[in-house]
Amino acid sequence: MNDLIEIRWHGRGGQGAKTASLLLADAAFNTGKYIQGFPEYGPERMGAPITAYNRISNTPIRIHSNIYEPDYVVVVDDTLLESINVTAGLKESGAIVINTTKDADYLRNVLKDYKGNIYTIDARKVSMEALGKYFPNTPMLAAIVKVSKIMTDEELLNDMEASFKHKFAKKPEVIEGNMKALMLALKEVKKVD
Repeated sequence: MNDLIEIRWHGRGGQGAKTASLLLADAAFNTGKYIQGFPEYGPERMGAPITAYNRISNTPIRIHSNIYEPDYVVVVDDTLLESINVTAGLKESGAIVINTTKDADYLRNVLKDYKGNIYTIDARKVSMEALGKYFPNTPMLAAIVKVSKIMTDEELLNDMEASFKHKFAKKPEVIEGNMKALMLALKEVKKVD
């Protein structure tokens, strides 16, 4: 891992982008890394665009600002591709991970001049198969870990199982589905050629 990895999340209120960024921060912290995970809000309502951020490093992080030149961008809702410049400042050495079923031509066109790597995952399909409902944040969390290699798949799965057991102590029936969503997503994320 590079000494500092910066990630920007784009989603809509209620889709779990903020929660996924905080879960990623917790998981990275539990593997011994220094972390930051924080949201940025506009109008706080369901469906409104939100941005969340992660910084993950092997050394203490001394930066305390938004992230303007991320290594990775995660797009939880592909409808944002046409309304927000999701690749603004995105380093070409990094990648963008998009929850979408759109084809490569559409993605290249909508992302305009971005020359870096593009990865996709159908988080709806994964979520419906694993959970029976649409919760895109769990599959997107696994997808960014797979693409960024912030931690190993095993580290993610082990940490998230412990986290889910704590978070869902009163609803243990959802743990299995969330673990299945993580495992499926690790296999389903694909690089766009």
